[in-house]
Amino acid sequence: MANHKSAKKRIRQNAKRRLRNRYKKTTMRTMVKRLRALEDKAEATEMLPKVVSIIDRVAKVKIIHKNTASHLKSKLNKHVNALS
Repeated sequence: MANHKSAKKRIRQNAKRRLRNRYKKTTMRTMVKRLRALEDKAEATEMLPKVVSIIDRVAKVKIIHKNTASHLKSKLNKHVNALS
């Protein structure tokens, strides 16, 4: 257990950040799943920029790796383009 005041503060900060990061990552994954589930091309095309924006934001603060973000965006673009 932490004894120093600064260590106790660091534990509190880490707990807050962990919850915030978990929320952002979960939200991103949910949006990706929703986009993948879509069958209508018009609706998917409209939703794609929003999902890409969320992925970029999560990657920017290093919740996910930038290559993972790139991979996800590529796969989603392929999915949307394949819809008829």
